[in-house]
Amino acid sequence: MKHNPNTVQRAIDGDVEAFEELLFKEEKMLYYKALSYVRKKEDALDAIQETAYNAFLAIKQLRNPEYFSTWLFRILIRECYRLLRERDQVFPYENSELLKKLDQKQDEEIESFHLSEALSRLNSSYQTSIILFYYHDLSIKDISEIMEVPVGTVKTNLRRAKKKLKSELERSYQLNEKVT
Repeated sequence: MKHNPNTVQRAIDGDVEAFEELLFKEEKMLYYKALSYVRKKEDALDAIQETAYNAFLAIKQLRNPEYFSTWLFRILIRECYRLLRERDQVFPYENSELLKKLDQKQDEEIESFHLSEALSRLNSSYQTSIILFYYHDLSIKDISEIMEVPVGTVKTNLRRAKKKLKSELERSYQLNEKVT
């Protein structure tokens, strides 16, 4: 979401009302993104509250006002990860939607279990790249900023993750065909 650079700059300079205005413009995005990660309304609200608090404390460190939304989203994702780690939960994702976005040509008969299993076998950077790109529809540039890695690394992660997912799913299909 594009914000008025003057409003962001006022928030950076310590204007509490400007900061609140920016948060109110982002509230729906924050809620739905947090909910997609933590799956519980209460946890999503906790994540948003901690995100707002941490963002308010760190707003002076924001170098480029035009990246306020990306910066805020990065804080939210870190907070969601923290909550999930505290609860020893697995990184959430919507299997059916992610599957459709990964490969439109795949048969619809693929059970979500196979995709869940294949995704769970990916290392965390591959898994995060795939989920942010396909499920959250973020650009490669935004993903690189969120993960704090170069754009080339995100591209490599996506390419390698898709290759691994493909081989895992194909192997899973072959095993299922032998069983049935």
